[in-house]
Amino acid sequence: MSHVFPRQIHTPPVKAVASEGCYIIDDTGKRYFDGSGGAAVSCLGHGDGEVIAAIQDQAAKLAFAHTGFFTSDPAEELAELLIKHAPAGLDRVYFVSGGSEAIEAALKLARQYHIENGQPQRRHIIARRQSYHGNTLGALATGGNQWRRAQFEPILVNVSHISPCYEYVDRKEEETAEAYGQRIAQELEDEILRLGADEVMAFVAEPVVGATMGAVPAVEGYFKRIREICDKYGVLLILDEVMCGMGRTGHLFACEAEGVAPDILCIAKGLGAGYQPIGAMLCSKTIYDVIGAGSGFFQHGHTYMGHPVACAAGVAVVNAILDRGLLDAVRERSGQLFSALSARFSQHPHIGDIRGRGLFVGLEVVQDRETKRPFNPQDKLAARIKSAAFDAGLVCYPMSGTRDGKHGDHVLLAPPFIMTETQVDELVNKIDLAVGRVEGLAN
Repeated sequence: MSHVFPRQIHTPPVKAVASEGCYIIDDTGKRYFDGSGGAAVSCLGHGDGEVIAAIQDQAAKLAFAHTGFFTSDPAEELAELLIKHAPAGLDRVYFVSGGSEAIEAALKLARQYHIENGQPQRRHIIARRQSYHGNTLGALATGGNQWRRAQFEPILVNVSHISPCYEYVDRKEEETAEAYGQRIAQELEDEILRLGADEVMAFVAEPVVGATMGAVPAVEGYFKRIREICDKYGVLLILDEVMCGMGRTGHLFACEAEGVAPDILCIAKGLGAGYQPIGAMLCSKTIYDVIGAGSGFFQHGHTYMGHPVACAAGVAVVNAILDRGLLDAVRERSGQLFSALSARFSQHPHIGDIRGRGLFVGLEVVQDRETKRPFNPQDKLAARIKSAAFDAGLVCYPMSGTRDGKHGDHVLLAPPFIMTETQVDELVNKIDLAVGRVEGLAN
């Protein structure tokens, strides 16, 4: 009998015992293609020799040194590497152990910055509906994932939520994509003015929305308008790249595609590629200098922040992405994957949208393509697709509640950057097989 507390108590997980490349192997020897990288984590695949060697070497030299007393070479090297390639203005890196911690640090830094900058009245956070920013309480409150929030609402801080940039569903027929983006972005300014022009501390958004909506990029011009509004009212722009960053979209930082730079940026998942738990919050020189000229102390911290072994893994992962030409590989495989998915599903009666950027791809499942009407939530489409895919030897990331937290279903794909052209076909074939096995989805 296991004493592990699993995610699904009534459905014990399969035991994984080995992995190699793009595959995970269970205790019966069955191989599963890791089509979602777990949760967009395993960007380098499994068993990368260089990353493993970096971890082993660092563990032998220095496994842990508390950051209340010490820094370490891996932390310094990783921070320098990230800032060298980061969007303009970002200058400092605060290491944590995962995405939720990175968001919590960002929110607390934003609040402390405004206090030390002489604007303690700035207390409001604005985010977007159907976003996901993590499972700790501050991150959960900021996110707009209704299913995850529901039972914890009484203990969440109050956060304002505006519309996501969700062109497939929300753009009007007579509207251009650009006009739609400007209209939706205007909701931010309207909400800032409603709350108080000098009382909002930050706006938080994912450049490409991940788990909750299924790889939804904003339309062109949306984030540039968001940046203008934040600048106009002194609101910090926090971009959450925990899922979509670190090469996943074909750019090391996802916001590069939008032509904007945030004040604070959060990364995790692909930063450690699953080899070590690590995340990071990057902030601007302006923010750092205000804290430095004031208290000189960020009132926050975690035991394992800046962990030397985790940072050594991060250095190896980022260098692998950059030195092996994996950003180019992501863009090349992206074209092949979108072409293959389009060829297979563009006329499928129940696949309404194929979207995303790079190797971050979503398929939205609908009951009716013409009206875009979703299935009844009681049909549990996402859960059934996940099960059918797993039986077919594919790990993917289906979710329900795409539209509003209750209605709508999608499948998220985030395969390793090392995927071959042959494996693109394998991924699409297994998705097709899984969809075909779900009652009500037959082509």
